[in-house]
Amino acid sequence: MKRHYLEYLSDVMQHMWDDVALTNYGEDNEITFGGLAAEILRLHEMFRMLGIKKGDKVAIAARNSAHWAVAYLAIASYEAVVVSILQDFKSEDIERLLAHSDSKALFVGPYVWRELQHRSMDTVSSIISLTDFSIIRSNAADDKAITIADVDAAFARRYPQGVQPEHAHFSVDPDALALINYTSGSTGSPKGVMLNGRSISNNVEVGMAVVPVEPGQRLVSMLPMAHMFGQVCEFLYPLCSGTHIYFLTKTPTPSILLKALQEVQPYIVVTVPLVIEKIYKKNLNPLLSKSSMRFFWKTPGVGDIIRSVIKKKLKKSFGGNIRYFLCGGAAINPDVEKCLMDIHFPLSVGYGMTECGPLIGGNPPKYFAARSGGVPVLNMEVKIDEPNSEGVGEILVKGENVMLGYYKNEEATKAAFTEDGWMRTGDLGCLDKKGNIYIKGRNKTMILGASGQNIYPEEIEDKLNNMEAVGESIVVEREGKLIALIFPDEQASRSFSIEELQRIMRENLQKLNKLIPGYSQVSNIEIKNEPFEKTPKKSIKRFLYK
Repeated sequence: MKRHYLEYLSDVMQHMWDDVALTNYGEDNEITFGGLAAEILRLHEMFRMLGIKKGDKVAIAARNSAHWAVAYLAIASYEAVVVSILQDFKSEDIERLLAHSDSKALFVGPYVWRELQHRSMDTVSSIISLTDFSIIRSNAADDKAITIADVDAAFARRYPQGVQPEHAHFSVDPDALALINYTSGSTGSPKGVMLNGRSISNNVEVGMAVVPVEPGQRLVSMLPMAHMFGQVCEFLYPLCSGTHIYFLTKTPTPSILLKALQEVQPYIVVTVPLVIEKIYKKNLNPLLSKSSMRFFWKTPGVGDIIRSVIKKKLKKSFGGNIRYFLCGGAAINPDVEKCLMDIHFPLSVGYGMTECGPLIGGNPPKYFAARSGGVPVLNMEVKIDEPNSEGVGEILVKGENVMLGYYKNEEATKAAFTEDGWMRTGDLGCLDKKGNIYIKGRNKTMILGASGQNIYPEEIEDKLNNMEAVGESIVVEREGKLIALIFPDEQASRSFSIEELQRIMRENLQKLNKLIPGYSQVSNIEIKNEPFEKTPKKSIKRFLYK
């Protein structure tokens, strides 16, 4: 890390004071870089009045928006600790994570607040609306409720001439805890990944080096900012480079997303593989599967023309200005990847995890190697632990991006590191001579949702296994949908006919989906006739089931 990301942002603010920084797509609410500086300093005034101090935890639970970004930067530059919580978590899980994280204050969006307002949240002293930064609840030291008018008055006293460019100078300790990012809303032992400013800043510098951008370019933020991939690659790195970010404040359906891309014309698209795979399946595969097209595709001269036309049409579908197309979070379909590389589309697939904030591997599109996750990024080392004859073993990492550990979970933290300080990724892979990382399998079972959400099958299975007639279960992904495979318990198998079991499972499915977030809804339940195959430890051999 050369500089803290807030120092990069300070420079951008001062030099692009009147340029637009943040916009909610489809709304008339542009925030300039100067306006962003003012909003940050205004929230600092609010924090002082609410008794929030350096090192205190302040949570954000809301959908993506310009105000989400403002709140994040205000917390970070105040030297408090951001606690980012996915807005799709159930209200009881959000309440649990607020308590677990020791959050003193909460920024909340209207979608989350509708469900959360009925819960006590005794551990949280102040609750702030992300809609307009009004104070929903506050427990001031003198028991006097703080109002938005009080904050405005204090802000005016501190900056009687208004906020000026010279006021936009934010510098904090890079080694202090900066962020706690929860990887799930687990009811067991939540894993709050602790990242310092050095990790986040190094990730930002990686973005600047791998996908450089000229100030004034535009980007559509579609991934959840509560997850590190979206937080760094669609928010922090672009903003610190002077990018104008458009936030999709509603669920990014294909029609909304494509419309936004056409209007914004972004220089970069950051997404999960499922997005490009859907476009390929709908628009390209019917054409490329024709025998005549396969013939001409390989014909010199004619094939070049066809690939050029397809590349132009595909770029146009993303707005026409795209120079980088970055995928992460999961492996991309090999047929889709090959097609994109054949037409010289600016594709690059990275490798990372929340515990590295998130980047481990990456490459500019022109250096991207097929089926790889790129080479180790700046200030990161990668090695393979106990490789087999083919060079495959667990991927271990070390460097500036690596987390400090899991918040209040010493056991999980200890298990995540080797005795000599390398972090275990839980992924199996190998390296080629150029250092490219190839993922060969995952020890983890995490499934990546369509919009970038982390889905943990065990959490779904824990609920399902407690339901009527269920003996054991595993949740798998098929063509972007979650399917639960069920082996009935012994009594149910003896007592019920197959028709009765199917009826019970349909009822179980309805009950299950009421208990879990919308992004992890199960589409169907399949009844298995034989028990699942087990390891010597009696755990299911997941790799046998799809």
